[in-house]
Amino acid sequence: MDKKKLKNIRKNIDGVDRKLLALLNKRADLALQVKKEKRGENNNVYVPEREAEVFGKLITGNKGPFPDDSVKAVFREIISASRALQAPLKIAYWGPEATFTHLAALEHFGQAVSYVAIKNLADIFTEVENGRADYGVIPIENSTEGVVNHTLDIFIDSELKICAETLSRISYRLLSKSKSIKEIKRLYVFQQPLAQCRNWVETNLPDTEIIEAKNTAESARLAAKDKGSAAVANTLAGEIYGLNTLAKNLEDVPDNFTRFLVIGNKYVARTGNDKTSVLVSLKDKVGALYSMLLPFKRRKINLTSIESRPSRKKAWEYFFFVDMSGHMEDAKVKAALADLKKAGHAVKILGSYPGAY
Repeated sequence: MDKKKLKNIRKNIDGVDRKLLALLNKRADLALQVKKEKRGENNNVYVPEREAEVFGKLITGNKGPFPDDSVKAVFREIISASRALQAPLKIAYWGPEATFTHLAALEHFGQAVSYVAIKNLADIFTEVENGRADYGVIPIENSTEGVVNHTLDIFIDSELKICAETLSRISYRLLSKSKSIKEIKRLYVFQQPLAQCRNWVETNLPDTEIIEAKNTAESARLAAKDKGSAAVANTLAGEIYGLNTLAKNLEDVPDNFTRFLVIGNKYVARTGNDKTSVLVSLKDKVGALYSMLLPFKRRKINLTSIESRPSRKKAWEYFFFVDMSGHMEDAKVKAALADLKKAGHAVKILGSYPGAY
């Protein structure tokens, strides 16, 4: 090792760090100028379409070797701190602390935000509707376990809009106060992680007592108090409850993602890489579903998801939740939705928002 050369490299790193710090403060000053121009419109500090544009340019322009994921993580915190300079932001999420929804909220909004854990999904909508939170973060579907039906049901009666989506890779760890898997006699686990890690659990903990917990955070909390036990949870839960990682990547399907939605009170402007979610109520008659799909087929609009839920008002009457590529202000999307209404279908636009980046 050439100590002199290493010393010079570190000296250059220190110089780069000073420049970065100066640029960060320059960016912060620009954020304060934005605040002045907005004249106290605090509810506009989070602008999903603008943030999507920023991240898109950064990733496109990144020539490496700094990884794209690290670019997103660094600039997520820079943007979070810049928002906080303009006005405080309060985010409600499906808690308690250390759930995957909490982790998704942190990944989307960053650390410079006030977070409030809400135990009931419906209450997240209420918090945002009543202005006690600026936005809410809720799970909508998992790549292996499917949609969260309760979330869909709440949208039927809510006037909130979908403002953004975020995708989080769901990776589970075996967490414990113990130092070895051989010491584990009891496993605390939420039903969804158990379904996603069943093969691993049956192979590696065949004789272990399974105790159901309310969520991943609760699993970790219980394991922290029970000697000889473990939990299936995430890295954040392990950090908060001081647990050792005995095994990683327990999920049976490696590409395991959950899609989360950000809900708020305002529609989001077009970015050019958007999704639109709508709720369609069909009349109980022959060909109703075909007549719903036809306007999208005619205009070659890609439908990325279709889910049905009973209306609970009349037997055999259903609502359909439809996700599509494009923004509600795009000409072909607007025309397709107009055709749906002409065909006698009730249409509720849940929101147009930037696709996950």
